[in-house]
Amino acid sequence: MSKLILVTGGAGYVGSHCVLEFLNKEYNVIVIDNLVNSTIINGNGLPESLIRVQHLTGKKLKQFIDGDLRDSELLDSIFSNNNIDVVIHFAGLKAVGESIAKPLLYYDNNITGTINLLKSMEKFKVNKLVFSSSSTVYGEPEELPITEHFPTGQNCTNPYGRTKYMLEEIMKDLCVASPDWSIMSLRYFNPVGAHFSADIGEQPNGEPKNLMPYITQVAVGVRKELKVFGNDYKTSDGTCIRDYLHIEDLAVGHLKAIDKIYNNNFPGFHAINLGTGRGYTVLEVIQAFKMATGVKIAYKIVDRRPGDACAVYADARLAHEVIGWKATRGLQDMCSSAWKWQQKNPNGYRSKVK
Repeated sequence: MSKLILVTGGAGYVGSHCVLEFLNKEYNVIVIDNLVNSTIINGNGLPESLIRVQHLTGKKLKQFIDGDLRDSELLDSIFSNNNIDVVIHFAGLKAVGESIAKPLLYYDNNITGTINLLKSMEKFKVNKLVFSSSSTVYGEPEELPITEHFPTGQNCTNPYGRTKYMLEEIMKDLCVASPDWSIMSLRYFNPVGAHFSADIGEQPNGEPKNLMPYITQVAVGVRKELKVFGNDYKTSDGTCIRDYLHIEDLAVGHLKAIDKIYNNNFPGFHAINLGTGRGYTVLEVIQAFKMATGVKIAYKIVDRRPGDACAVYADARLAHEVIGWKATRGLQDMCSSAWKWQQKNPNGYRSKVK
């Protein structure tokens, strides 16, 4: 019998790409999402991202629930009515700048919602969880590349990163108190790009808060120019360095994580970096986009953005050793797939599928 997976935040950018992989793997999938970063068209019951996922896979979700993890009664009803095997937890607000401006919103949404989820899991004896964490738990690293043994929490530069750090600490404590729990925290670096079909991709609501969707919106003419936040960092060209990871590689990482915690005796809390192990400056990404697409990006240097670290990139060897995962796609693939998505969907999920 196929495993039943509950996916929180499954209609979002990362969630939808992972749901596609889960359905292709013949898993039964329930998605709960509060639609904070999703699009519903013409009163359809499903977010457009998941409609397209079903079309691409030829498979249906077991259930979609429009709901918020802060609703503990709703969560209890989901677990009481379904024999869930594994939970994949994406749901959470994730913009660094917004978290600095609205810290209470981030602490309430990310921490309260996750605690409610863990309580329901404990109540109904579901003890396998893959958690969507972030490289922001490392803050401003003292050396590079970043391994999983680096301290977390001490140098976090923003409330978003602190919510991920705090949740990891809660999960560690839970695993100590209850040895039956198996939790894998996947610390993403910077997911970019889109599915090869270009039918699903990243659609930020309002002004993009991440680099690649901003670049593609400038390229397609939605925005005039890209803002580059600071050119006085201690890097080769003065702009920030990040480890960019293709979204399809990231989705495969979740499949590997599920296999590890479900099919193996793998109790306890385990943190795994998902990155390429290579960092690029903002200006290098702009140049790579031009090389991949032929489109020159207009940009303007502006002041540094609060909460940004200078350079962050992964040592991803543990992912290969523990779950057999390694990134296979390079920056050119990331740029070209993101551009293909943007061209095919100039209005995001409100564009008609061609």
